[in-house]
Amino acid sequence: MDRRIVTLALAGSLASAIAAIAVPAFAGPVSPEQAIGKEKCYGVALKGQNDCAAGAHDCAGHSTVDFDKASFKLVPKGTCHTIKGTLKPGRA
Repeated sequence: MDRRIVTLALAGSLASAIAAIAVPAFAGPVSPEQAIGKEKCYGVALKGQNDCAAGAHDCAGHSTVDFDKASFKLVPKGTCHTIKGTLKPGRA
């Protein structure tokens, strides 16, 4: 077998393994224990990194756009306005 083919096959296998580790599992809804000392900050979550929402999608990781005003991210209390978020949901 050609050495390049073996090298490419090994590189592909390694890349697949790393990609599988890097993909986060579905987080599910936020538990009350996770929310202690935090507040819902709307409009700051990046696509697919929201903690939950109201509107177009039901929960964690389902946001399809960055900074969706209907999706929130849990942040330490008192920091939402500092990162240019809002405590009230807006329209998606």
